[in-house]
Amino acid sequence: MFSRLSRLAGLVSAGALIAASAAVAQDLTGAGATFPDPIYKKWFSDYAAKTGVKINYQAIGSGGGIKQLQEQTVDFGASDAPMTDAEIAKAKGPVLHVPTVLGAVVITYNLAELTKPLNLTGDVIANIYLGKITKWNAPEIKTLNAGVVLPNKDILVVHRTDGSGTTYVFSDYLASASVAWKSGPGRGKELQWPVGLGGAKNDGITAQVKQTPGSIGYVELAYARQNKLPVASIKNSAGIFVAPTIESITASGAGIAAKLPATSDLRVSLVNSPGTDAYPISAMTFILLYQNQTDAAKGKKLVDFLRWALHDGQAAAGRLDYAPLPKNIVTILDKRLTTVKLLASK
Repeated sequence: MFSRLSRLAGLVSAGALIAASAAVAQDLTGAGATFPDPIYKKWFSDYAAKTGVKINYQAIGSGGGIKQLQEQTVDFGASDAPMTDAEIAKAKGPVLHVPTVLGAVVITYNLAELTKPLNLTGDVIANIYLGKITKWNAPEIKTLNAGVVLPNKDILVVHRTDGSGTTYVFSDYLASASVAWKSGPGRGKELQWPVGLGGAKNDGITAQVKQTPGSIGYVELAYARQNKLPVASIKNSAGIFVAPTIESITASGAGIAAKLPATSDLRVSLVNSPGTDAYPISAMTFILLYQNQTDAAKGKKLVDFLRWALHDGQAAAGRLDYAPLPKNIVTILDKRLTTVKLLASK
């Protein structure tokens, strides 16, 4: 009997040690957007090596990140779509939006016959996703691509099935470029898609496009680059076809200062930004945190990490196909982070 009790006590003790080690294995937890996942993985690894602070992040989509922040099951959320007033109202207190980098949503396709990038416009992309343009050699596409022999193939539309900030950015752009889209599916992290196949996360869209000849999809630039997928040049607000590059994403962010007086929380859109060099489907991606941090120790670790990301971390942006934040935004965010209140340690 004594032996059995000893073994039981040993098992309980071992279980407690495992639970304790799991608890200290990560200092902060976050969840949300897949759009910035490549650079967040790099940042969290570099920051752990530098400071010992370990950050666990689950790329479950912007909708999931917002929900987990609202329910306080994570220390921070992440989203490419700014939280709506209704979503903020469901949170457990004031929420700060902290942009981390600029990125781009790109239009990718599987057309092995083509030897140069396609030119597309917002209106044509909208009509493809509305099911109004169904062939790759449709006149609307041929007009934009003079001298290119387009195949007589059906267009197979691929879209996200999860609550996605990438979808929000994509639909925000289409709503700004197409009256039919604005009055139809509109803007949102989740939409009622008129046509198409579904895929979860950027990885799911990438896989669908790679394995489906004739398909078209939208993903974050880094996913297209990493998978060697072709990307379209998109006509911007100046009437120029622009490819998604670090330079053209940066150009989209250059005019952001003009938008700042209209908002106090940086919930701004970069789609169709002015400028001859601006790529029109650009966006900021955000880390979301409560202004009132009820665990002071965790709150300080989170603020310290964000300050590092806004300064030292920006150097990694270009290598991973993101653009660093404009300096005026970093200045604003440095001041914004001083408003975080560290209330009490648990």
